[in-house]
Amino acid sequence: MRSKTVLSLPDAKTILAAARREADRRNWAVTIAVVDEAGLVLLLERADGARAQTAEIAVLKARSAAVTHRPGKTWEDAVKTRPGVVNFPDAFPIQGGVPIVFKGEVIGGVGVSGVQSHEDEQVALAGVAAIADTTG
Repeated sequence: MRSKTVLSLPDAKTILAAARREADRRNWAVTIAVVDEAGLVLLLERADGARAQTAEIAVLKARSAAVTHRPGKTWEDAVKTRPGVVNFPDAFPIQGGVPIVFKGEVIGGVGVSGVQSHEDEQVALAGVAAIADTTG
């Protein structure tokens, strides 16, 4: 049998905290979602001032990154040349979601919504970087 690494709640908290620090440092009111490899929510935090719909969008971005194993930016770029990609199951073609990869395997995703899409991704990447620093 194969052993499988899973994203723990403490790991998810580390990711969310690092992403929140990046957003706070820039005064960005965003929602941050951390999901497991199946795209199910482990943590969701909406900052004061973040619009209500950012919660749903952050989850969609995180779920897409986890389930498709690709960042939202990849899907966004693909839609420009192949519009049919927008119909792919679980693909949410908006930048701001990134997969969490550990030892070459996707173990979850982070999605952020509330500012410009490239800034959302910047916050998500700060979260992912924090877990990479603690796991090896």
